[in-house]
Amino acid sequence: MRGLATAKTRLGPDLDAGTRRELAEVMLRRTLAATRDARSIAGTVVVTKDPDVAGLAHLHRGVGLVEHLPGLNEAIEAARSVAVARGATAVLILPADLPNVSAAAVDALVDAAATQGPSPGGFVLLVTDQHGRGTNALLLAPPGVIAPAFGPDSRSAHRAAARAAGAQLLEVDGPLSLDVDTPEDLVVAAATRDRGGR
Repeated sequence: MRGLATAKTRLGPDLDAGTRRELAEVMLRRTLAATRDARSIAGTVVVTKDPDVAGLAHLHRGVGLVEHLPGLNEAIEAARSVAVARGATAVLILPADLPNVSAAAVDALVDAAATQGPSPGGFVLLVTDQHGRGTNALLLAPPGVIAPAFGPDSRSAHRAAARAAGAQLLEVDGPLSLDVDTPEDLVVAAATRDRGGR
């Protein structure tokens, strides 16, 4: 996460800077609580340019890396290196803008991967965004089975990378399919919560 003050700029016409910051912090805290409380997650690494974000990671028993890297995929690579150095045999990559993230949803992803059994070429699980083009969660086992390819049409990029690596690929949907990038997404997220969603 780049930083709280610069998060969710696409919501700018509808939300002022203070409200965007508050929204970003709420979603980050929710994500950190979900990974902290999930029985299947051994640790969380957050890469950021913002010391406040790193502090929130520490408050939730995570590792906060303050880095000035050129992009999202480079930041993910830095986090993955820390996880591997600490003994990770798999990594789950989550953005901090999933309004329905929970420990149960995280555990369900890891359980779905575990039921597939070992794969000689490795394993890739992805959750596609609500538009069918992006990636809202990416589980990699082993951690380096493919390189992260977040950006436009990341679903296709991750699928192609998994095929090229000879990895087993599983695509799932569920509560993590919803992310918040636009005012319309925010309306859907609010409606989901009003219907008793997480």
